[in-house]
Amino acid sequence: MDIDYTVTALMFPAIPLIITVYSNRFHTLSALIRKLHDEHVFEKHIPPEWEKQLHNLNSRANLLKFTMGFASFGFLFNMLTVFALYLDEIQIARLIFAACCLCMIVSIFLFLQEIRLSTKALKFHLSDMKSMKDDL
Repeated sequence: MDIDYTVTALMFPAIPLIITVYSNRFHTLSALIRKLHDEHVFEKHIPPEWEKQLHNLNSRANLLKFTMGFASFGFLFNMLTVFALYLDEIQIARLIFAACCLCMIVSIFLFLQEIRLSTKALKFHLSDMKSMKDDL
């Protein structure tokens, strides 16, 4: 495969866009965690069903951390590919670009896992609502 600036240029709009998506999810998740923390600190109680939710939130935060880390390394490797092409080091550029692609693939798989956990968290909420309905 021939690698040139065009190949690496294809990744430039995609990687920052996907990092923005990850950052938005992380921001939303951190706001939710802060809200739950404040409720716990000020109201001094956490319903028993929240234990699973808190574990889920912790797992999601860790997944998003690694997701954004791999995407950031993907962007770094993409930039290093451009630099290697500039130095006319084609073989090195190919290897670095392969690392870029692998980082992005891992990042996307981790993000899919985070979405799975997010869906599981929503099911916890729905089960809480069902139990509230049963109490009425």
